[in-house]
Amino acid sequence: MALLTVTDVTKNYTGGTTTVRALDGVSFSLDSGAFIALMGPSGCGKSTLLHLCGAMDRPSSGSVALEGRDLAKLSDDALTALRRDRIGFVFQFFNLLPTLTLADNIALPCLLGGMAGADAGRRATEMAERVGIGHRLRHYPQEVSGGEMQRAAIARALVHEPALLVADEPTGNLDSENGARVLALLAELNREMGITILLATHAREVAAAAGLVLRMRDGRFAEAPRPAPASRVPASGVIDALQAL
Repeated sequence: MALLTVTDVTKNYTGGTTTVRALDGVSFSLDSGAFIALMGPSGCGKSTLLHLCGAMDRPSSGSVALEGRDLAKLSDDALTALRRDRIGFVFQFFNLLPTLTLADNIALPCLLGGMAGADAGRRATEMAERVGIGHRLRHYPQEVSGGEMQRAAIARALVHEPALLVADEPTGNLDSENGARVLALLAELNREMGITILLATHAREVAAAAGLVLRMRDGRFAEAPRPAPASRVPASGVIDALQAL
């Protein structure tokens, strides 16, 4: 069974007397361990689709099912629990809490899920070391680089072992060098840990990190899905790239 199934989904936004259809009959599925990029220009519907898949919004029609559960049929409390326990989020602007150290930021999902503080701290340390920022755990977000903040955000998104990682323009607030390193990290986590990733981007070089690209235009898929071109960051260079950050 597919991890995520999207079936004939539409999404309408109404303002006054005007209705805008952001998504128009979109269907696709995502298997566990896959890495898919939604690619297209601003306004094509990719972020809207990502938000629906991440249980942050509900479709106007059609269905979105995660691990066999139709999200539209869940209560608000159930959706909140689903987002907390089964989905990890990475955004363009990091969204780290400035008054918490990186260690506390990373541990937060575990604490919110009821894990004991010592266990949450231990898991946060392990995840931080996995993404290459174990030496920054006592620092605050404003004391580290943009690339390190995004790696902390990725660690926070994965520390509670979610079924799905949702990434919305994860390199959009980084320079090209740091962006390439973050993409290398995502590709490594997908390949070596089996992390399932659904990513939205407007850039071909970002989509190239994924195994499959779904191109969108005007709320629909513009063409049949096809494999992404070879990534510009070779697998053999991932560790070196991370250590250089």
